[in-house]
Amino acid sequence: MTQMLLNLFNPLTLALMLVGCAAVAIGQSGFSGFARAFAALPVLWRADPDQDMLLARATMTKVDHIANLRGLSCTDRVKAANPFLAVAIRKLADTDTVDRFEIWAEQALADRRARHEKVHKFWLSVADTAPALGMAGTIVGLVGMFAAMDDPAKIGPAMALALLTTLYGVVIANVVAAPIAARLADLSERELFWQTELCQRMLRVARRETAPVRRASIREVA
Repeated sequence: MTQMLLNLFNPLTLALMLVGCAAVAIGQSGFSGFARAFAALPVLWRADPDQDMLLARATMTKVDHIANLRGLSCTDRVKAANPFLAVAIRKLADTDTVDRFEIWAEQALADRRARHEKVHKFWLSVADTAPALGMAGTIVGLVGMFAAMDDPAKIGPAMALALLTTLYGVVIANVVAAPIAARLADLSERELFWQTELCQRMLRVARRETAPVRRASIREVA
């Protein structure tokens, strides 16, 4: 069993496959996509969009309460651990018009979606490229095998190359890259869902607090 596993591991062939997949993905996504793709890997284990959503809703309830009592400018008294939520609260407190906050929210969500899609595209590119490179390696191995028919000692290594590249291509695509892409896409969708919901609630609060009727009533009370 151990010997079989050792036979399946060829460092040079595996390295060439990985470099080839990375090169094609970089060609499609650029070096920034490469950097973001690997920087996003820790998110696979530590991200919890459902918990973030619950915390965001609880925090938004506090923001709504503060805005109702003291106005939008005081909402930044509410502290948030999530970076996006903290920025959104600060923007809400600093905004002077609803349109200004709405423009920021739309742009921030669009930028986050674009960054997520770039990372997703990188791993999908690796998943698409790996089987093709594996097939190319198989063809090279078969060519070497047929070219060495008069030398039986060379047939074995050529056949091993032909089979290993196919194996590595399947493993890289279906065991590594495709699951990573699917997981990141799922996390992105769930994260953007609660962030969009949060911005919509903040917009409703901003519209309520800046409504002419409310401003008039405040003046009357004053």
